[in-house]
Amino acid sequence: MSLENLFSGILKNKTVLVTGHTGFQGTWLSVWLKLLGSNVIGYALEPPTQPSLFETLSLEHDMKHIIGDLRDKEKLSNVINQNKPEIVFHLGAQALVRKSYDDPLETFETNIMGTANLLESIRNCPSVKVVVIMTSDKCYDNTHNECLHTENDPMGGFDPYSASKGAAELVTSSYRNSFFNSKNSTQIATARAGNVIGGGDWAKDRLIPDSIRALMKNQSVKIRNPNA
Repeated sequence: MSLENLFSGILKNKTVLVTGHTGFQGTWLSVWLKLLGSNVIGYALEPPTQPSLFETLSLEHDMKHIIGDLRDKEKLSNVINQNKPEIVFHLGAQALVRKSYDDPLETFETNIMGTANLLESIRNCPSVKVVVIMTSDKCYDNTHNECLHTENDPMGGFDPYSASKGAAELVTSSYRNSFFNSKNSTQIATARAGNVIGGGDWAKDRLIPDSIRALMKNQSVKIRNPNA
């Protein structure tokens, strides 16, 4: 069985909520879900970049497009209860390390409390069967001992962004153990993504987009952390 047939069998005609659908990764996920036959609902802030992959693809015409903030618990709960998704992909986040230094509170509120708001809303919506929470491979306690991380390493995070993703993992684990712990409960998993590249990524302070922009302007690329 091909991967397309496998996923289509699972996702076809399912109502799927994607948070962060206006971002680079959320847009591609929404496109993929539509191709597999899902009924896609998106909940996110306005597209974070100009140009925007979401706007370039005119995706707002092919899915239910809702502008909302993860920190707005009441609106998020209403969207979930009204649309009754069966599957939820949580990609909504403040996703830039440098911005987390500029505004750590927004980063913590969005990435930690936004995740808690989502899980609390799902707890009161029996239609949801599966949840995937996207975090980051930066969620681990970085001991600088040159050993590769494993999934069992302790959560940590040197900068506000990384710490917020470690905390989001802990929030998810707490909800799963406390409220989704029976055999028939909603199934919840986290996915710890590394650096993702692909078409339509126009975000600032990311190596590949910054390099392309510099090349187009015949400028040098500034490497912020050569030893990373």
